[in-house]
Amino acid sequence: MEQHAQTSSRVRRIKLTVRPEERFPVPQSDGYPVYGSLLGVLDNVDEQVSAQVHDSPLGSLHSSGLQGVFSSSDRAHHKTIRPDKEYTLTLGIVDPDDEAIFEALVNALVLEGDSLRLTDGVLRIESFESENATHEMLLERAAAMDDPTLDIEFVTATCIEEAGDVTTMFPHRVPVFKSLLGKWNKTAPDELELDLSRETIAASVIEKPDARAYDTHSVLVNRVENENGQNRNLFRQGFTGRVAYAFKDASESMRNALATLALFGEFSGVGSAVARGCGAMEVELE
Repeated sequence: MEQHAQTSSRVRRIKLTVRPEERFPVPQSDGYPVYGSLLGVLDNVDEQVSAQVHDSPLGSLHSSGLQGVFSSSDRAHHKTIRPDKEYTLTLGIVDPDDEAIFEALVNALVLEGDSLRLTDGVLRIESFESENATHEMLLERAAAMDDPTLDIEFVTATCIEEAGDVTTMFPHRVPVFKSLLGKWNKTAPDELELDLSRETIAASVIEKPDARAYDTHSVLVNRVENENGQNRNLFRQGFTGRVAYAFKDASESMRNALATLALFGEFSGVGSAVARGCGAMEVELE
């Protein structure tokens, strides 16, 4: 098992409310330009912190992208942000090595009153809420529940790589919880690591998707330069929707572990490209 820093097991997230001063277009896949804007904010504060986000193999900064009501746009593959509406942006940090990232963003966006500058307009920060927890606290919250059903809404395109660059297009219990397990074990103190096999997850959980809410997506997550100097767009495929995960003949330790991973996912995101707007999820334990 790969070793990591044990200085803290804190996980943190902030929920920003933003508003534009005027109408302007943003790409349908707004997570990527928002990611670029966040890097710009970090560059202005601390270039080393910005580079750390770029270089992190975990993609430990989680961004939900912009959530709210958009209008259509005359520009292809774009939507329009409206000044009469508010939008939310949730940012999460789960790796103790990345505490500086969270602090830099809070200082720039909240304390210093910075704005998010996108290609065609500016989003002003109106308010924010913060939530802090630890891996231990999430385990305790899950243990306090008596055989819960995990109601999860996959808010933004969830792109879970199953083999190579091939992603799953359905919220199957195994890839969802194996993805969350990998993120948990990379960031939790060694003594809190969880050991769950694919076979055990498959045998212990039943997924009950809401067919009316299910959808699939292809989203822009990066641009790279080809050998000829031209830019090439990189896309990931994934799904959104609501799913209730219920337990079947699962041990208490299994129920607690999977409920913990679900709660953790609100901070970490699930799947790949979570820094670029993918894999945002909201959880209710019933």
